[in-house]
Amino acid sequence: MDLRKNIIPDNVKKIHLIAICGTGMGALACMLRDLGFEVTGSDQKIYPPMSDFLSRKGIKVSEGFTEDNLSYGPDLVVVGNAVTKHNPEVLKMQNMGLNFCSMPQAINRFIADNKKRIIIAGTHGKTTTSSIVSWILYKAGLDPSFIIGGILKNFDSNYRLGKGGFIVIEGDEYDTAFFDKGAKFLHYNPYRAVLTSVEFDHADIFRDIDHVRQVFDIFLSGISGKSMLFAFDGDSNVDGLVHGKQCRVEKYGKDRGSLWRLGSVSIDPPWSIAEIIKQDISFGTFKTKLIGEHNLLNALSAIAIADSLMIPVDIISEALETFEGIKRRQEVRGHKREITVIDDFAHHPTAVRETIRAVKPFYPDGRLVAVFEPRTNSSMRKVFQNIYPLSFNEADLICIRKPPLLEKIPVDERFSSEKLVDDLNNRGKSAHYFPDTESIVDFLIKETRPGDVILIMSNGGFDNIHERLLKAL
Repeated sequence: MDLRKNIIPDNVKKIHLIAICGTGMGALACMLRDLGFEVTGSDQKIYPPMSDFLSRKGIKVSEGFTEDNLSYGPDLVVVGNAVTKHNPEVLKMQNMGLNFCSMPQAINRFIADNKKRIIIAGTHGKTTTSSIVSWILYKAGLDPSFIIGGILKNFDSNYRLGKGGFIVIEGDEYDTAFFDKGAKFLHYNPYRAVLTSVEFDHADIFRDIDHVRQVFDIFLSGISGKSMLFAFDGDSNVDGLVHGKQCRVEKYGKDRGSLWRLGSVSIDPPWSIAEIIKQDISFGTFKTKLIGEHNLLNALSAIAIADSLMIPVDIISEALETFEGIKRRQEVRGHKREITVIDDFAHHPTAVRETIRAVKPFYPDGRLVAVFEPRTNSSMRKVFQNIYPLSFNEADLICIRKPPLLEKIPVDERFSSEKLVDDLNNRGKSAHYFPDTESIVDFLIKETRPGDVILIMSNGGFDNIHERLLKAL
């Protein structure tokens, strides 16, 4: 294809987005519309909440990819990273000689231009950390922009167009587009950056942990000497990667040698109360509705960024206390028959383990029932087959669904939910295998009792199990 057309021309008025319903692409579409562009889009599956967002903005979205969607001749086509070079609209775009770009290119040109970029990167915690930083900046009156991979409850949105000088971007290590296989975060020049963790994930694009480290190393090596990186101190991969980089590095975590440290923590539901220590001196005690040590560490990195921007401690404290969280991150979906149903995005073994650990202390009087649907490109592969059994140690009852899209994975690479259940039972856990969602709902109606907490973990819709279960209860 003619990569000379991979540019953004001047005087753009009409923009079409291929695969518009992805979280990032949908946010970009809404932001472009708010900026006054004529925006259209297409996708294979159009469903809430993104379809509702787009509809409210008056953006025309076509279901399915067809040549006709480009017949009006947009000035620019933004190509989503899930779109292949064989897509009918890509072929039509080439035949018409239309200019095209990736999502990060469009963000840089139209949204982040002339703003200081705060990039949150890492295998875990990106969405939560980005959201906390955005809310602190907002409460400080800095009128930030942001584009994040989850819905912030404080804004009921995953994006914001502010007039201030900062933009917060969730830095994704996933590839950019079929014509650019580099990671998305390589497109951004950070003013401030966070590196939360580096683990193997995205087995569909990364070969192994060395491949993952290589991509993060390129990102970190590109951060200017005038910029600042906040790096988690409890990850050996992070330690190795930040060594020798040109930017200023400040460590945060629990290590006594780090500049920023998480001190004593207490739980007083619904509050987590944490002392924050800077340079061995108490920086303050903060209350938040975030739960779990991993989330307090995310908050710690956000506090460090805020302090580096000269935001006063009292404003940081108020922001943390009023931060309402993110949808699908330990989100309580409802209570029925004294049973609590919680929705969470966890799918990587580390995220599953830390989410269970986080929820457990807040519901000490009942059982924690963990319901897990492996549906990511990594979790449906057997790369984590022997690691997942260790992730459910603190759950009292465990329900594992068969991966719903297993046919996408080569037979010899497939994850086995049955083997996971066997391994869990051999470890003395009470685990059960289910071929579909309906059978899980039937089981939970019979087996759960008042005081129980049902923690449902999946990165997808899970057949709307949350509402179905609450209705059945």
